[in-house]
Amino acid sequence: MDVFLEYLAKEKRYAQNTVAAYRNDLNQLATYVEAERAKGIVRSMRELLKSYLLYLREKKYSMATVARKIAAAKCFFKFMIDSGRLRDNPTENLITPQVRRRPPNFLSPTEYQLLLAEPTKLSTPAAKRDVVMLELLHATGLRVSELMSLNVKDIDLERNCVHCGRGSSRREVSFDHHVGQLLKKFIENDRLDLLFNENEEGLFLNLRGQRLTRQGFWQIIKNYAAKAGLSSRITPRALRHSFAVRKLQSGTDLYSVQRLLGHAYVSSTRVYEQSRLTTR
Repeated sequence: MDVFLEYLAKEKRYAQNTVAAYRNDLNQLATYVEAERAKGIVRSMRELLKSYLLYLREKKYSMATVARKIAAAKCFFKFMIDSGRLRDNPTENLITPQVRRRPPNFLSPTEYQLLLAEPTKLSTPAAKRDVVMLELLHATGLRVSELMSLNVKDIDLERNCVHCGRGSSRREVSFDHHVGQLLKKFIENDRLDLLFNENEEGLFLNLRGQRLTRQGFWQIIKNYAAKAGLSSRITPRALRHSFAVRKLQSGTDLYSVQRLLGHAYVSSTRVYEQSRLTTR
């Protein structure tokens, strides 16, 4: 497993959080196999993998999670075969659950401009904050939780990038000069209108001077979407989807988009491939 994970990191150049996800899934498989063999019942690896699949289903994992864990096992054993460490592939006839995924909702350029126009009409500190949040989210595809977790120090205005995520999912995402200028003005001026406590590190604050919450941001988007006459499908997550679709439409390769989004598995990013052919 260690050799396989090193191969993913160095040869395949998978992101750190992707390698960590493979490690977690394979550790679970290894723990299960060791526990079953400790019972003294002699079974082949092929049989153990089939019982592992049933075990995952009994644990009430979602079909998507089961499919991911089985995919990790298949990838590992394929590596074992390709590298000459194993002759027979025990996952050869192992059926991966089929997962139906709904196509992601995303905003067309026109819809995004209609949404952005609503806070732009206002001159309040909150409206100015909202413009910056929308522009940053649209430009980087951050998760809403990542956006709300941002501290002022996470914004690098010299290199026009944001450092987001925590632990193994920590990553750097760039933004353009326009967004950089908006952030600079916001940090140096407009944010101070919402700041009550100088020790507050959060980038985006509510009217009480505290870090804005995910629920608060969701409500903000909902209100602007209603004023703009947009459908109820306009959510913070739709802005993240819009970023992914836009990147793929511009020719950015799938694995680069995976890294920008912070996806552990490229299968999570592939859901956007069909959407990139759609124009609205």
